[in-house]
Amino acid sequence: MKSYSVRLIPVCLKKIMKMNASVIAEKKSIIEGQAEIRVSSQKVFYNPVQEFNRDLSIAVLSVFLDDFKKSFIEKAQKKAKRLTAEGIEPEKTIEVPITILEALSATGLRSIRYAKEVPNVTKIIANDLSEQAVETIKENIVYNGVENFIDTNHDDACMLMYKHKFHSKRFTAIDLDPYGCPSIFLDSAVQSVQDGGLLLVTATDMAVLAGNSPETCYCKYGAVSLKTRSCHEMALRILLQCIEHHANRYSRFIEPILSISADFYIRVFVKIHSGAFHCKKTTSKLSMVYQCVGCDNLTLQPLGAFKANPTEKNPGQIKSCLPLVPPVGEFCVHCNHRHHLGGPIWSAPIHNIEFVNRLLNHVEENSHKFGTAKRIIGVLSMVQEELQDVPLYYIVDKLFGRVHLETMPMLQLRSAILNAGYQVSFSHASKLSIKTNAPAQLIWDIIRTWEKTHPIKQNKLETDEAAKYILSQEIKNNIDLTERADANPNSRRNGALRFQFNPTPYWGPGSRASINVSEGKMHKAAKNQNKKRKKQEKREHSPQSDNVERKKQHVSDKITVE
Repeated sequence: MKSYSVRLIPVCLKKIMKMNASVIAEKKSIIEGQAEIRVSSQKVFYNPVQEFNRDLSIAVLSVFLDDFKKSFIEKAQKKAKRLTAEGIEPEKTIEVPITILEALSATGLRSIRYAKEVPNVTKIIANDLSEQAVETIKENIVYNGVENFIDTNHDDACMLMYKHKFHSKRFTAIDLDPYGCPSIFLDSAVQSVQDGGLLLVTATDMAVLAGNSPETCYCKYGAVSLKTRSCHEMALRILLQCIEHHANRYSRFIEPILSISADFYIRVFVKIHSGAFHCKKTTSKLSMVYQCVGCDNLTLQPLGAFKANPTEKNPGQIKSCLPLVPPVGEFCVHCNHRHHLGGPIWSAPIHNIEFVNRLLNHVEENSHKFGTAKRIIGVLSMVQEELQDVPLYYIVDKLFGRVHLETMPMLQLRSAILNAGYQVSFSHASKLSIKTNAPAQLIWDIIRTWEKTHPIKQNKLETDEAAKYILSQEIKNNIDLTERADANPNSRRNGALRFQFNPTPYWGPGSRASINVSEGKMHKAAKNQNKKRKKQEKREHSPQSDNVERKKQHVSDKITVE
């Protein structure tokens, strides 16, 4: 027996070594920022395009948490002074607990980067519904040496947040980056953030938000989306009104500090505040949108407004009121077509410019820490220049294409608007955008003035009633097309990386993560690829049998005889 057992030991060791080697071979390493994660090469849920998203989130959290910490200490010091005045000895040390929840962690890369790169963090909870994902996260946490900062959790994201809705358990920041629509997580999320805390939300279902399926958008977000040229900014504003709607149920409201449309998704960063009185102002921040079906002109109708109500004690008092409707007639004044109705959307500012300025300075000073620093600086530079009180925008080539005209140079169009005494800017959401507080009448007058020196072919007007009506209208404004230097913004003049080309041939939101994915299921998915095309080719090229030919001949002979 001894000799038998001695011979078995090295065989078992060899088998174990082979198993370990095979496991190591199946793992691949991903390095991003200061984090390095090891994941299964076959079942990895990692998208390198989202590095911009993660870098921007780290920068936003770094600046926000610095402000949050200072605000917390100031409040604690005021409380200490009040207690001292009452004869109560306050605590000598002021601790600022800062907790972050990543509700949908997948590989844990984002949480690990937060732990390593965001200062002032006390604790991070990395949660996922997949048990396999949680095991991967645990391995990566140990591998990166951040066990003291990150706790893993295996639970439904909504249930976990509901467990933390009490004041003493709320998170300083919650990051929601789901596959597709985030609306199912918002009710629990707005209850689980501290007063003045930060909610970071991503949405990748852009087809729904951009107007391809308005009925689905209403089901998911409580708003009707419109298929308009400024659909990417409208998507941001639909998501913001959805978060506000969920927050108002609990006497809370949002303060957007940064809202970004990038690549195939939108990303918003909002502060959550409490206060029933401020919730009453929500109707003045939301608007319905009238879209002309002929010229795509957009007109906003606020849901609420405020008017002066001075008294002897309070001369500056105001009160809420209902605005008069509708803002448009039955037919559009520009092209004589009818309107679609969409919304409600968030019509208040979607950025906090003071915060954006400090965020831009932070990224410029720490550009070596971010792999996508150039792009972040370019996007924030455009956000910094955007007109904050002007919702939505025009697309230049679509404006001139609507009346079949050669497109005016961008700088000349911007100059014409500035020469008329109005403001103009780009939007970070579109390369050819025009965001302006000028009325639509001025924009069409500029186009009609351009048409006089760049005439349209008459045969193109014969079948297009809208274009014919627009160009036939009288020019009511004095248009000056002289170019001016300030029409070219600094971000464009300095060559900032404002818009990035698709980095890889096959990029996008990726495939939905699955909790129980078997090898058979993956094989079936691969097998079913292009199955419709394969069936079509089979029908076209498959030789018919002799029996089929005889049956066809028999039927044709029978028809001939009858």
